[in-house]
Amino acid sequence: METITSLSNPLVKRARSLHQRKARSETGLFLVEGIHHVGEAIEAGWGIESVLYAPELLTSSFARSLLSRLKLPPQAVSIAVMESLADKENPQGILAVVRQRQTELAELRPCRRAVALVSPQDPGNVGTILRTMDAVGADVLFLLDGGVELYHPTVVRASMGTLFWKTVAQTGFDEFVAWARKGGYQLIGTSAKADVDYQTLVPQVPWILVLGNEQKGLSSSQTTACDVTVSLSMQGRVSSLNLAVAAGVLLYRYALAE
Repeated sequence: METITSLSNPLVKRARSLHQRKARSETGLFLVEGIHHVGEAIEAGWGIESVLYAPELLTSSFARSLLSRLKLPPQAVSIAVMESLADKENPQGILAVVRQRQTELAELRPCRRAVALVSPQDPGNVGTILRTMDAVGADVLFLLDGGVELYHPTVVRASMGTLFWKTVAQTGFDEFVAWARKGGYQLIGTSAKADVDYQTLVPQVPWILVLGNEQKGLSSSQTTACDVTVSLSMQGRVSSLNLAVAAGVLLYRYALAE
């Protein structure tokens, strides 16, 4: 198979278009960049549409082994083409076009720990929370009422491959609450105005940590829908923590408290 050197090659143009949300939505595909991330997508058994690599950049034995494990032939491209496709400077020399997955509430299996984010706005936070969930053994992430697109390149990169191992369901807040009630989940909301300090709560398994978005937090009706609402005490001048940091503190606290 010849090395692609043209930036206008149809395969290259299709891959480049996936940097745009519209193209990801219309095709049901997304880009995965880098040796570790592509390796995790392959290991987790996601549908790989195509893999492009720059032979001059992809020099490690592990990276080369990824190519041999593919069910379809990888496509070699020039360094210039790879640089035009990469989201970062100094690309590692490999990226994959991967099929998205959609999970419905009815498909979910029971779990012990989960996280629900209401209209999150920062893709880096969503990816980081997926990574933290993996560290504490939380199984499902709910993305409620829109917000960040799950397959945004920053989500994929910040998740450090955990996106491919964690179940993510996207739905509305009311539908989520109805599903959680039916399954007997304790909903633990978060609010700076809550009168329950996070350190005093012993969660009831199974539980779901519910966090509002970075700007507005949870609305009054959303906190009312939760079984309990906790706050993180602040000793300095700040009134809140970064969403991913707050989620990390709470996930570790409640995972260890079981």
